[in-house]
This record gives sequence, C-alpha cells and structure tokens, in this order.
Amino acid sequence: MAASKRKTKKTRAKKAAPRRKQKTVHKRAVRPLAKKALKKPAKKKRSGVRKNGVSKKKNGARQKKRKSAPSALARFEANPIIKPSPQVPWESKATFNPSAIYAGGKVHLVYRAIGDNDVSVFGYATSANGLTIDTQSKFPAYVQGVSIPRRQQASAPIIYGSGGGWNGGSEDPRLTLIDGRVFMIYTSFDGWGSVRIALTSISFDDFVRERWNWKKPVFISPPGEIHKNWVLFPEKIKGKYAILHGISPEILVDYVDDIDSFDGTKFIHSKHPTGGGYKDAWDSALRGVGPAPIKTAYGWLVLYHAMDIKDPNRYKLGAMLLDLREPTKVLVRSRYPVLEPDEWYENEGFKAGVVYACGAIVKDGWLFVYYGGADKVVCVAAAELEPFLKTLLASGSTKLTRKK
Repeated sequence: MAASKRKTKKTRAKKAAPRRKQKTVHKRAVRPLAKKALKKPAKKKRSGVRKNGVSKKKNGARQKKRKSAPSALARFEANPIIKPSPQVPWESKATFNPSAIYAGGKVHLVYRAIGDNDVSVFGYATSANGLTIDTQSKFPAYVQGVSIPRRQQASAPIIYGSGGGWNGGSEDPRLTLIDGRVFMIYTSFDGWGSVRIALTSISFDDFVRERWNWKKPVFISPPGEIHKNWVLFPEKIKGKYAILHGISPEILVDYVDDIDSFDGTKFIHSKHPTGGGYKDAWDSALRGVGPAPIKTAYGWLVLYHAMDIKDPNRYKLGAMLLDLREPTKVLVRSRYPVLEPDEWYENEGFKAGVVYACGAIVKDGWLFVYYGGADKVVCVAAAELEPFLKTLLASGSTKLTRKK
C-alpha cells in the first residue's frame, strides 16, 4: 500500500511538472524584461528604412529636421500587454485605449473592449509592476448605462466610425481618483452619429473589489455636438473641480463647485475642435488630450494626441506642461512626438498608425503611459519622470500655436 501511494505521488508530480516549470520560467522572465524596458531609450538610428519597412527617403529635409525625440518613451518589450480573447464574447475583437490609476500598490486599468455583438464596453485589469498583467476581469466592468435614442431613419448616414463598435456603447475611459472616489469620463456613442461626453463614478472600495456599483451616468456635453477627449484634473484647483475639454487651438478648462451638479440639464459648452496646431511642426493638427493631467513640480503634465498635416493618418503622442494655478496657460510643449506608431502592433489592427493614450501614472519615479495600438490592443511605454520633464523643459517650445 505504501509503495502504491509513493508511486501515485510520483506520477502526479511528473504530470504536474510542466505547468510548474512554465510558471517559474515566466516569473523569472519578468524581471529582466522590465529592467530592459525601463531604460532611457537610445536615439533612433538613421537608416533608409523604418522598422515597419516604410522608406524614410521621402521628405528628407523634414525627416532630418525631426531627427530624434529627446523626451521619448520606451516601449515595454512584451507589448501588447492585453489582447482580444476569441473565447471571451465581449472582448473577442478588440481591447484598447486603457485608462489607469495607481493606488494601493497596484496599477488599475480600465480598457475599451469590443466583442461579437460590436458593442463597446469596458474591461478591468491590474498590474503590480505596471508592465505585466496580474489579474483581468472575466466580465465587463462597465456597460453603457445611458440610453440614447437612435435616429428614426434606417438609411441615416453614419458620420462617425470611432474605431469599430458599430452598435454603440462606451468608449475611451479617463479615470481620476479624488477623495476615495473614482470618477470616469468617457465618450458615449450611439452607433449612428451622437458622440457625447458622459460622467460616472464609483467608490474606490467598490472599484478595487470589482463591485461595479457605478453611479448613474450623466451627459456633461450638450446634445447635437460631437466631443471627445475630456479629462478631470486629479485634484481641485482653487477649490473647484476642473475639467479640461479642449486644447485646439487654446487650452479650455471649466470649473464646477460640485461635480454632482451635472444632472442632464447642465452642460459644458466647448468650442468645436478646429484642428489648430503649431505651424510646420509635427503637431500641426491637434486632436485632443490623452490621459488625465499629472501634477509635477514643474506644472501639470498633459499628454496629447496630434497629427502632422504632412504626415497624415498617423496619430502621435506629445507632451506639454500647464501652469499649476492657471492650467489654461501653456508653459512648454514638446517639439517632437514622445511616441509614434512605428511598431507592428501600432499598425496591424482596425486602424493603422495609431498610438492612443488614455492612461498615465507615476510609480517609483517612473512615468508609465498606457495606450491603444491600432485600435486593437493595450500597450505600455515608460520613462524616468524627472529626466523626461527636464528634457521637455530644455528642448520644448513655450508656445502651443503661432500666427501664420
């Protein structure tokens, strides 16, 4: 009997060995990957071919002028960190455009997901080191809670595509943690053309325990207008909540005494984006703000999306610093993109040439930026914060726009 038991234990151990070995190798592999990824990126080598095989010979003068990006972010070598799951119906097609907060020793991510029914919802994931995913929700963390009437005419033209999700839903979350409460601003899309900004919130305690007791969302942008890319500052400014809702061509910020005062009848009236930008620069066509602002000793760090009219169809990421007390005042903006869509996972998806950041956090002196690649996957890039900011201050411009 004893021999039989020993044999059984030995057989079970032998069968279980491959799983234990795989798990151990994975844990050991995380450290060198993380260490290598979180290094100050070297300047790009000049060659006749980009990483994705596209020639650089065209527009040679312009390429030479923008030889390097001094304040560039370093991509994590194991990108993408979240990918669509064919076996999971609600995120089978795309997982992208993540927002993030850092609290309780963890990075908490809320990302956009599109599944079999083409409805856009939000998923939830966590990371202890900011790079590798530790937990990921089996069910959506948020499903669109606002009912927007569809147009009555079935033949009405679709005027806004918005990265898939033709059946509407919630898009591009922006999280902000204030006084134990997680606020989420997102784009509400009805699948036909109504694109409005919605606001909801949840207690941090419920949030981390995945008890999705979100407050009933309300619209904070008016009907009949298309708006995206609004963010809530992570702390009050002059005793009021501050919402940044435009950077094109000037910085637009609205202040409210009570964030709960939005009741569906009170709205922020924002100027429609005009595409204003810096003439003859990489951000000649500004698109909108990325993650919620990050407070630094030098000002509010704002990452933003922009395009170059001479290099269309490529969403790039830039950085600027805003005055801490007067955030409509631009202190400095980057002369170069801090991230460009050059990797395969930023070009192979629903929309090629896209890096779209909705989340950024600071952890252990490092800036982690979470973004969607090609409207399909979740990625992360990082930089040591202090050198990043000093380089931005030293090499950046003091103007957002200039007269033509």
